[in-house]
Amino acid sequence: MKLEQNDKSMLFSCTEIPDVFFTEYLSSANGDYIKVYLYILFLSKYDKDIKVNDLSKKLALPFKTIQEAFKYWEDLGVLIKKHTGYSIVNLQEVELLKLYSPKLCSSPEDIKKNAKNQYRAKAIENINNQFFQGIMSPSWYSDIDMWFKKYNFDEQVMLALFNYCFDRSALHRNYIQVVADSWYKNNIQSFSDLDKYYEKQEKISLVKKSIIKKLGLNRNLTVYEDAYVEKWAIDFGYSMDVIEIALRKTKANISFEYLDKIITDWHDRGFKTVAEVQEYLKQSKQKQENIKDLKKLTNYNNYEQRNYDNLDAFYANN
Repeated sequence: MKLEQNDKSMLFSCTEIPDVFFTEYLSSANGDYIKVYLYILFLSKYDKDIKVNDLSKKLALPFKTIQEAFKYWEDLGVLIKKHTGYSIVNLQEVELLKLYSPKLCSSPEDIKKNAKNQYRAKAIENINNQFFQGIMSPSWYSDIDMWFKKYNFDEQVMLALFNYCFDRSALHRNYIQVVADSWYKNNIQSFSDLDKYYEKQEKISLVKKSIIKKLGLNRNLTVYEDAYVEKWAIDFGYSMDVIEIALRKTKANISFEYLDKIITDWHDRGFKTVAEVQEYLKQSKQKQENIKDLKKLTNYNNYEQRNYDNLDAFYANN
C-alpha cells in the first residue's frame, strides 16, 4: 500500500531556520547577504537549479552583491562550493564541530566546572544574562574561555569588554577580538589597568578637541597628528595650557611637525609647567633684544664696506 500526501501546496510548507543562525550569524552579516542566504535556503528544499543572474533579478540585488554574498557564506563554512553549484551546510553541525574542537573549545558545563574560580563562572553567566537575554550560544562559552586564557583579563575587564562592544552595537566576535587585542597591547589585565587606560584616552580626547577648536580645523586629526598629541599629553605629560603656548607661535599654515619640534625642545630642556616655559620664552626674547641693541651700538647694520673694484687704486694706497 502506497501512502501519499494529498496536499503538496507551497502555501502550507515551511522553511526551518535553526536558532544558531540568530545567535551566531544574524548580527554580524550584511542585510543583503542574509536575504540571499534565506532565499537559497528556501530553494534548496526543492532542489532548484537557479543562476546568479536570476537570483539578482528575483531579489532585486546587484549581480556583484549576489557574488559577494556567496563568497561571504562560503568563507564562514555555511556554503560548500561544488562542481554543479553549492551545498548548504547544517548550521547546527557547524556549531557542534566548533564546540567540540579538542584544542580550543569546551562545553558550557565543562567551562563552568573548570573555571579558575566562582567569580569567572559568575562573570560568564552575567554576560549571558546581560547581553544575550540568557540564551547565549554554546560556542560563546568557548570563545570567552579562550579570551580569558589568551589575554589574562580579570572578570571585571571581560564584562567591561562586552559592555564596550554592546554600547557600540558591535557585539560580534571579530569586533570583540579587535578591542581585546588593543586592550592587551596597552597592558590591560585588571580593572585598575582599564581605569587608567580610560583616563589616558579621555585626556587625549579632550586635548585633541581643544586643539581642533583653537586651530579652527573643520576636520578630525589624522592618525599621525593623533600620535603627536598622544606624545605631548601622555609621554611628556603636558597640559593643554602648555600646548596652547606652542599653538600661538605657529603661523597661518599649521604644521604639527613644527609644533612637535617646539614642544619636544621644551621637554628636552626639562620644562614641566607653564611658568617654566614662559620664563624660558621671556629670557629668549630678552636675549634677542640684547642682540639687536648690540648691533645698533656697533653700527653693525650701517657698516659700509670699501669698494675694491679698482684694484690699481687699492694697491696704490698701500
